[in-house]
Amino acid sequence: MFWEEDEKIHEKVPDSILDLLFEIRGREIPVDHAWALSTAITSIVPEILEDGRFGVHTIHVAGSQNGWERPDFNTENRLIISRRTRLTLRVPREHASATEEKLSGAQLNLGGCEITLGKAKERPLSKQGTIFSRYVQSHADESEMDFLQRIADELKQHDIRIKKAMCGKNVSVYTPDGPIESRSLMLAELLTEETLKLQEVGLGSGRHMGFGIFIPHKGIEAVTKMDDEK
Repeated sequence: MFWEEDEKIHEKVPDSILDLLFEIRGREIPVDHAWALSTAITSIVPEILEDGRFGVHTIHVAGSQNGWERPDFNTENRLIISRRTRLTLRVPREHASATEEKLSGAQLNLGGCEITLGKAKERPLSKQGTIFSRYVQSHADESEMDFLQRIADELKQHDIRIKKAMCGKNVSVYTPDGPIESRSLMLAELLTEETLKLQEVGLGSGRHMGFGIFIPHKGIEAVTKMDDEK
């Protein structure tokens, strides 16, 4: 038998952009908390609204399991957070220390739910070829295929050609000026430079509310699981 594996090239991940993971103390948060979280965070770190390299991940809590059903996606229902729950910010390297200093110990009010941020840990971007965004802005009257075609066109502007993509159901995210429509999106078989670029620049607008921020994922179950959780 002859078996030749592709040569593994250990490329160093650029650290000009990274994630800060903050510990959280609190009991619960609204299921739909993107606007409340963005408002609270940007009042402390206004640079987030001025520098498009920043991003505010929504706080993720594990989905339905062990007989517990995830509440409907709205601002009234609540998710119970655990000691392992983290708040993640995507930040430029040169702003990491100042951002951590401003937010460590900060108390945030998310729709009537009080949480306190603890210490932060740095995490580099991922070289993984399958990445996933929980929320990418869409249009209310946009079909799944129209959405994917528009995304493909936008990615071409970054010299990225989609090989495999899958999107989830449409989800309305609250803002006081009216809902923002969105879909989850998984992209697979990306080259290392493509996946790093997308994690650095995001896709579409609204990174301060968690839109278009990509994270690594093992496969297509991410999108179907997200649909089950909404």
